[in-house]
Amino acid sequence: MIVIGLTGSIGMGKTTTAKLFAGEGVPVLDSDAVVHDLYRAEAVPLIESAFPGTTISGVVDREKLGGVLRKNPANFSKLEAIVHPLVRERQESFLEKARKEDQRFALLDIPLLFETGADARVDKIVVVSCAPEIQRQRVLSRPGMTEEKFEMILARQLPDADKRRRADFVIDTGKGVEAAQDQVRGILQRLATDSGQGENNA
Repeated sequence: MIVIGLTGSIGMGKTTTAKLFAGEGVPVLDSDAVVHDLYRAEAVPLIESAFPGTTISGVVDREKLGGVLRKNPANFSKLEAIVHPLVRERQESFLEKARKEDQRFALLDIPLLFETGADARVDKIVVVSCAPEIQRQRVLSRPGMTEEKFEMILARQLPDADKRRRADFVIDTGKGVEAAQDQVRGILQRLATDSGQGENNA
C-alpha cells in the first residue's frame, strides 16, 4: 500500500483536493477533522490542565484557546505536544485498517506535514499550491479571518516554495476544480504504474 501525504499552506485548496482523492476511491484521513474530534474527546482534560479556562462543558473552546495562543506563541509547542501524539495514534489506526482492506493507496491529509516531521512516515508527498494572490483572496474571504490571523498562521507554516521543492507531486489548484481533478487522476495513475503491481499492489 502506498501512503500519500497531502499538504499545503492555508488557502491553497488542500481540503478540496483531499475530496478529489476520496472521489477516486482513495481512503482519506483529514487530520484537521481528527483534531476537531479530539477537542470534544480525549484531548479535553489535557488541554484544560495545560490551559485552564479554555474548555466549556467538556469541549475545547477554540476561540478561547486561540486567544491564549495569540498572547504567547510559545504555547503552540505546548499544545502540539498534547495533540500531535493523539493525532498520530488515529493516523496509525486508519492506515492499519486500510492495509487490512488491501487498499492500493491511503492518504493522510496533514496541514503541518513537514513542520511535524510526518513526511518521514509517508511514501509520497503531494503539495497543493496556487498563486499567492489567489491564496490571500481565498483566506481573507473566510468568516472571522483577519490579516493578523492570516499572518500568524503563515508564520507557523513552511513557505510554499520550500514545500514545492520537497514534494513528489505538486497540484496547482489555481486553475479550477476540473484541472485539479485531472492532476489527481494523473498522480494516481503514475503511482499505480510505478508500483509495478497493478491492482494487486498492497
